[in-house]
Amino acid sequence: MTDSPYRPPSSSAAGPTNRATQVRYKVLTLLTLAAAISYLARNAVSVAESTIREDLGLSLRQSGWFMGTFFWSYAFLQVPGGWLAHQRGSRVAMCVFAAGWSLASLCIGLAPGLWLLLTAQLLMGAAQAGIFPASCLSISHWIPLSRRTLACGLLAMGMQVGAIVASVLTGPLIGAVHWRWVFGLYSVPGFLWAAWFWLRFREDPQRDDNVNDVERRVIGVYNEREPSDETTSTERKPPSPTPWLAIMRNPAIWFLYGQQVCRASGYMFFASWFPTFLQKTRGVSVSDSGYLQAFVFTGTMTGCVCGGLLTDWIWQRTGSLKFSRSGVGSVFLGGCSLLILSAWFVQSTSLAIALLTCGTFLAALAGPCAFSATIDIGGEHVPQVFGLMNMMGNLAAAACPILVAELFEWTANWNAVLLVFAGIYAAGAVCWAMVDPTKKLSVA
Repeated sequence: MTDSPYRPPSSSAAGPTNRATQVRYKVLTLLTLAAAISYLARNAVSVAESTIREDLGLSLRQSGWFMGTFFWSYAFLQVPGGWLAHQRGSRVAMCVFAAGWSLASLCIGLAPGLWLLLTAQLLMGAAQAGIFPASCLSISHWIPLSRRTLACGLLAMGMQVGAIVASVLTGPLIGAVHWRWVFGLYSVPGFLWAAWFWLRFREDPQRDDNVNDVERRVIGVYNEREPSDETTSTERKPPSPTPWLAIMRNPAIWFLYGQQVCRASGYMFFASWFPTFLQKTRGVSVSDSGYLQAFVFTGTMTGCVCGGLLTDWIWQRTGSLKFSRSGVGSVFLGGCSLLILSAWFVQSTSLAIALLTCGTFLAALAGPCAFSATIDIGGEHVPQVFGLMNMMGNLAAAACPILVAELFEWTANWNAVLLVFAGIYAAGAVCWAMVDPTKKLSVA
């Protein structure tokens, strides 16, 4: 498969010396693996929640704070995390992040009570806050425009692979060994990944000796930028100041942030209270609730990849950033809202799970175009624009477990939560319809 329907100019006959190296795909593999490992560590909490709550004698409200605390530090440190990647580069930043979230997972396993659980979740959120701003920065350096949304989709797929592995493995592992050992085990992959990333990753193609000139031309041509003395030099270009005022005054960015709030809120319900929701409303076991959660995450994972392919396909054939970004997002979030609403009316657990899985599939189709829209709009300030978007979304995600816990305390009808999230996804569809990714960030 080629990277684009367009081919870079070649000055000589095709042959082995003219074949581009494949380092950009190795970079994407490293970033996708980081996403998977990070979600393995953070999503294990939702399956283990009821076991931890009973073992440590926590209330439902305290458990809601335990699950939600992660997202407060995760939200507020998105921009500092993006700033660190912008200033020091993704290589340094990502290694620091991976070591931090691995230490946090270990601390959860050592926690004697609520205070260390909350501290560990704060550390986990702080460490993972900069992963995706840094990853988007690397994608903007390494991946051509014609494959950028697919790359973002694969990154989002990595998140769901980690979430699915956590959902499937955590319940049986807790049944086999103590939950504390499970979180200790989940801390190991992040430390190993950090060492591997430090040895293998370079900031951009110009500074990686394993990239040949053909691959550099491929990436340069497809990114629609001409090489210059600054980009081909081994010297790091000094980062320009962040145009915060221009970011705040760009309406496309604000609507993009609005859809992220809605998508993150909806996703967080499935990543936090959903197993307990199934245990309460459908009478399933802890282990079975993890498997059913994995079905929903499978819909999300599949949607991430399909969304990337679909968005790139639409862009290549229409040349319309608006149609391939906001058009995709608004249509599929609207469909997600209708499917979640439908699940409220059914009694069959299997049918409800099928409807919710299809709904999360549609919501995930809108995910990669959100990543790409930040790159389209943000230019060289992608980490800051993406960091703010993720901050907004994760403030909503932080509030979600707490507000859902209050809803569960307030009403015995736990199914009412489906009506709430159907409305939230509908609001996200409206926000997407208002996003114009052609309104690029202007610093003038």
